[in-house]
Amino acid sequence: MLTYKDIKKNEEINTYIRKADESLIELGYTEHSFAHVTRVASDASYILETMGYPAREVELAKIAGYLHDIGNLLNRIDHSQSGAVMAFEILHDLGMAPEEIATITTAIGNHDEGTGVPVNAISAALILADKSDVRRSRVRNRDIPSFDIHDRVNYSVRRSKLSIDDDKKTITLTLDISTRYSSVMNYFEIFLGRMVMCRKAAEKLGLKFKLIINDQRLM
Repeated sequence: MLTYKDIKKNEEINTYIRKADESLIELGYTEHSFAHVTRVASDASYILETMGYPAREVELAKIAGYLHDIGNLLNRIDHSQSGAVMAFEILHDLGMAPEEIATITTAIGNHDEGTGVPVNAISAALILADKSDVRRSRVRNRDIPSFDIHDRVNYSVRRSKLSIDDDKKTITLTLDISTRYSSVMNYFEIFLGRMVMCRKAAEKLGLKFKLIINDQRLM
């Protein structure tokens, strides 16, 4: 069976991830390259593994996480849908079973806010992992006075952690935000839709979503 290790060492896939991120650099977006997709793959697998899902589903979540942003190669608009089509072709050519291709492409096609819905466990894990990846190191613009709101919010996040409690009832995104660069209100201004999406994704997995910023529970 096709594994996450196979996907990570596939040069065709890595080329698409690299070139897609180059386009986003030109558009002024935060980092969407290997650091991001690897973290998303890791967090998505952590969620399903912690919740007791079968090992193969955990593996599929990792693959979906690694591939989820390749649609940016074509265009940022509707990148989840175009990425799902690209993933379909790639995984089909690599000989993955149709049922597994369907699961992964469904997750990729539903990971973005506005159109995405957590229709299965893997899509729910992917949404939570992707939308919680907020951190200073994703900001590529080093000219602080020229930061837009996305730069300010991401740069303000000194630490972020996604964790499931011991009784497996709550998943918590904990953020340490420096208000020197951005207010907590700025965070909600651009991320409220994503946090609502995270709440729905958590519910799909039988969890409650909790957001804690600077030791204060906000959701």
